[in-house]
Amino acid sequence: MTDEEQFDVVNAADEVLFQAARSEVHRQKWLHRAVHVFVFRPTGELLVHQRSSSKDEEPLKWNSSCSGHVSAGEHYWLAATRELQEELGLTGELELVGKLPACEELAFEHTWLFELTTTDEPVLDAGEIAEARWLPLQDVHRWRDEHAQEFSRPFLTLLDWYRDKTC
Repeated sequence: MTDEEQFDVVNAADEVLFQAARSEVHRQKWLHRAVHVFVFRPTGELLVHQRSSSKDEEPLKWNSSCSGHVSAGEHYWLAATRELQEELGLTGELELVGKLPACEELAFEHTWLFELTTTDEPVLDAGEIAEARWLPLQDVHRWRDEHAQEFSRPFLTLLDWYRDKTC
């Protein structure tokens, strides 16, 4: 028996087929599930973070405020709440912004994007996050347009989708 994280492997309709270990799911590029949360201040700044150098995927790339996989048998809402608490030490009323289907740009993950607006300051998990910054959304878009290679591929996809959705 392994302590490795277990994921639900799903089909294109996001229906569970079976469970498998994280490493196998990623190696096989099987469809699975993830959550991202965009955390905003009431004044509109978005929290973005740089992934830790120890991350196995896209280390030191800038990413959503928090993100993570949905564990086997877990619901997207619970995963988002868990990741928010684990990575940023935050709690609050999450709002579902959208559901994006799995694709290569989203690392083969069906992804639910949530938002949280808070005045609380995050407490960063150093194992997950190297650095974090609060930036006006237009500055994040400008940075993305000028230096896309500095961002994780899923975050670029979500940020573009979010810009198109909110324009």
